[in-house]
Amino acid sequence: MRAALGQVHAGARESSAGAARTYGDAVEVPAGAKWLVTSGTPGLSTEGALPEGIAAQAELAWSHITTLLQRAGMTIADLVKVTQYLTRESDIAAHAQVRSRYLGGARPASLLLVVPALVRPGFLLEIEILAAKS
Repeated sequence: MRAALGQVHAGARESSAGAARTYGDAVEVPAGAKWLVTSGTPGLSTEGALPEGIAAQAELAWSHITTLLQRAGMTIADLVKVTQYLTRESDIAAHAQVRSRYLGGARPASLLLVVPALVRPGFLLEIEILAAKS
């Protein structure tokens, strides 16, 4: 089981932008834990179709993340770190809604970056995860 480290405030807290914080300050992983590290996972269907809009792409990306975790014998609760790359600042709120639905009460360490572009035109996001399970 992983443990949160250095939590400044329990649960969600207000960020400087006024939005509830849904991530942990730090997460400790016990020695000998099994790790899962993913590459950037876009919101691309298994058939190669790219849906329009951030909500649809986020839904697919998080669904793929869930599948990768399940194949490794893990769940969302095993997430240690999530890195999200978005191409439009205006998509942060819509992505956050999808992310919150998938994460539920999980609070992994997290980083969200807005970048000028991703590898394929039309990609609005990619998500990388680190997960660990003892």
